[in-house]
Amino acid sequence: MATTSARALKLLSIFGIGATLTAEELATRLGASVRTVRRDIDTLRNLGYEIEAVRGAGGGYRLGPATRLPPVVFDEDQAIAAAVALQTVPTLLSGIRENAARALATLHQAMPARSRLHAEAFTVLLARNYWEFPAPPIDADIVRAVGSAINRQHLVRLDYTGDGEPVTLTLEPHDLVVWAARWYLVAFDPDADRWRAMRMDRIRPHTPTHTTFDRRDLPHDDPATFVMTAPDRGDAAAAWPCRGSAVLALPASTVARFAPGGSTVEYRTETTCRLTLGAWSWPGLAGLLLTFDADLTDIEPAELRQALHSLRTRISKGLGPATPPRPGW
Repeated sequence: MATTSARALKLLSIFGIGATLTAEELATRLGASVRTVRRDIDTLRNLGYEIEAVRGAGGGYRLGPATRLPPVVFDEDQAIAAAVALQTVPTLLSGIRENAARALATLHQAMPARSRLHAEAFTVLLARNYWEFPAPPIDADIVRAVGSAINRQHLVRLDYTGDGEPVTLTLEPHDLVVWAARWYLVAFDPDADRWRAMRMDRIRPHTPTHTTFDRRDLPHDDPATFVMTAPDRGDAAAAWPCRGSAVLALPASTVARFAPGGSTVEYRTETTCRLTLGAWSWPGLAGLLLTFDADLTDIEPAELRQALHSLRTRISKGLGPATPPRPGW
């Protein structure tokens, strides 16, 4: 009976996400047979939960619209996810640490004992390494204001600080993307007739406009890909002991996606861009440039050029004399 109860609880939590799933999909998630899943669905129905059977293509089972779930229905996996999320969110949002801690404490109290034990096992301490360059935690009120405009499809008027003085823009906000511990807004700029990827830590929204707009088709059909490949997304070169740049024979969108954190990419032509980045030493910086496996030109400063010469000498010594190709190669 305990196994049946635990399985029914997990089944109820799966239905809680609002998806329509076939008996086979449910059986896979539960690690049970289709026959067992149907018995568990009957159990939930007998307990008063409305489980609908949807026929036709894309059909399956789903929770009825009038069904009310208990206040907290978490299985062990969901308990762990909630515990980790509430402990890590203060690194991305400011002004939310106390609320997150209170929410976690409330969840612990509301969870069944078994779920609570799993959640409490995941106590997370976050530490940065040298290669992480997150933006400062974003004010939760800014995320709330922009997120509400996205949800309601309202134009947003804001001040944006890019490379120079703040500018006031009226934008169609489409999505929020968190990438490399940095928040970005993906928005269309009607005045400039182009899409923008903008750092949220550089945004200051004005009073809501309440002016609606129609959603457009996103570049690449994916806001995350657009952010990752946008060279002008507002990133800044981080402070390193050694910092330099070079023009790479690669498109800016390619370099932007794979450039280390704390670097900047400047569009030059369709097939070239300038990458500015830093490292703990000049040879380390030279090695980072070489990982792109592209021709390098206009390399600055002189210390970086010297480091590349030194690496070439060391590599040549390590390889030894060139071996002539064998006949037939």
